[in-house]
Amino acid sequence: MKLKLSGIQVNCIIGERPDERVREQELCVDVELEISDRAAETDELGDTVDYAALSERIRAALVAAKCKMIERAAKVACDVCRAEEKVLSATVTVTKSGAVPGLESAAAIYSGDTK
Repeated sequence: MKLKLSGIQVNCIIGERPDERVREQELCVDVELEISDRAAETDELGDTVDYAALSERIRAALVAAKCKMIERAAKVACDVCRAEEKVLSATVTVTKSGAVPGLESAAAIYSGDTK
C-alpha cells in the first residue's frame, strides 16, 4: 500500500550563495511511502505511519541540516522517512520555487528502501 503526503511546507536555510546562507526559504516536500496493508485491514492508527509526527520530523531535520542543495535536502527527508519502522520504502520530492529568475521551480527526487 502507498501513503502519500503532499505539500509539507518547510522554512529553512537552503542554497549555496552567501545571501541564501543567512535567510530561510520555503521548500515544499512531497512524500510517497510504501507501507503494509495492515492499517487498511484493522483501521487502527497504530498499524500505520503517524504522518503528522513524520511531517514534523522532516521539518526539524531540514531546518537542522541547512543544506546547500535540494538534492541533499531530498536525501535528508528520505532518511527520516526510512527510519520509520512501518515504512518499507520512500520516495521524496523536494521543490524550491523562485530560485532562478524565469524558472518557476526546481525539484529533486530521492528514493530508498529501508533495508
